[in-house]
Amino acid sequence: EGGRAPRNPAEEILCGLFADNLGLASVGIDDNFFHRGGHSLRATKLTSRIRDAFGVRLGVREIFQHPTVARLAELIARGGGDEERPALVAAERPELLPLSSAQQRLWFLDQLEGPSPTYNIPLAVRLTGALDVEALRRALVDVVGRHESLRTSFPSEAGTPHQAIRPLAATDLALPVTPVTEESLPQVLAGLSGTTFDLSTDLPIRADLLELSPEKHVLLVVMHHIASDGWSNGPLLRDLATAYTARGAGAAPDWAPLPVQYADYTLWQRSLLTTDEERQAAYWRQQLAELPEEATLPADRPRPAVASYRGATHQVTAPASTHAALTGLARETGTTLFMVAQAAVATLLARCGAGTDVPIGSPVAGRTDQALDDLVGFFVNTLVLRTDVGGDPTFREVLGRVRETDLSAWAHQDLPFDRLVEVLNPERSASRHPLFQVMLTVGDTAVGAPGLG
Repeated sequence: EGGRAPRNPAEEILCGLFADNLGLASVGIDDNFFHRGGHSLRATKLTSRIRDAFGVRLGVREIFQHPTVARLAELIARGGGDEERPALVAAERPELLPLSSAQQRLWFLDQLEGPSPTYNIPLAVRLTGALDVEALRRALVDVVGRHESLRTSFPSEAGTPHQAIRPLAATDLALPVTPVTEESLPQVLAGLSGTTFDLSTDLPIRADLLELSPEKHVLLVVMHHIASDGWSNGPLLRDLATAYTARGAGAAPDWAPLPVQYADYTLWQRSLLTTDEERQAAYWRQQLAELPEEATLPADRPRPAVASYRGATHQVTAPASTHAALTGLARETGTTLFMVAQAAVATLLARCGAGTDVPIGSPVAGRTDQALDDLVGFFVNTLVLRTDVGGDPTFREVLGRVRETDLSAWAHQDLPFDRLVEVLNPERSASRHPLFQVMLTVGDTAVGAPGLG
């Protein structure tokens, strides 16, 4: 890395944005974003910060093509990359607040299949030391008050659901305390995690405190996916720690107000899709034309007619040297660890008989605006990444194809997956997932729990 210092105000601002995004004390103008720990999710957040700071719209592709402060500053000076999109701001709300596209899909599944724990998100945190249970309960109420998504239910009128946000004064959250032993803990956690929600009336969050001893507890928070996602755990736990510290001192938490709420995102998403849905849909129609109906590992028995969701987990651990080699390959080829993993999975599936045209699903955080960074809500979207391994390519050639595919896909990530399925209208089957049967996630969306107290 060059280590040169910024030469002008634009580079100085960008150095600060790079360092903040990467969690580093400082960066030089020649430091490569991806060599210093950047990846596609960080790049998405960086583009949002750059837009706010400079008033230009950049996409993830531009970060890949101009991965240093020096090169990005030149691009910004020329006027940036993508077209501007509508601003995400707090908006006036209609009388009946519609659901986001992602929420609509989960609500429909809930109506179709009945209440199910399939979309419960359990978060269990071990707490060691003296615990003020009432302060913790009040802190949980504070967090539910801060995030409207956590006090929203989904009643329907004439078959059409809407978001009903409970007022703060009418919001409370119980925190039952249950004595457990280390032996009984897994079974109790499984039972509580599997309790279903009534989306039409219930808050989409529950909390239980399991007491192992006076100074050993497990806090279990269960949220329905309609109100949260994996990336929401970070802001949720940070806010809980802040609120618990304040309540322990006999005060309400003194936190900066959130710039927007999930309801504002819902209205913004509708506005965005009104102007841009057809362009993005046209891209996906072309990109996924003649997609194979099924591409997955060979099975030793036929699929059931209706998916049971009773899967198993097989865990393997790669040594640090393997991770270092994969990261090194990513840096060498101008790709990311995710792209290397995708190329490897596609190659493996092809060798196992899945063919040379391999679609792989991938979640994206969907937080394409900085205003969403600290919000609890269901923003995650799913992309279909089509990997071509035909023509006997080398692995690096496959990796090059993956890079181009993924950069284009990320530039068209606003079209919700359920709308994509409607647009493409593949042959439906209750036995398998539409458009892809293998999903790849790289990176740990879980976060360590901040200390309480």
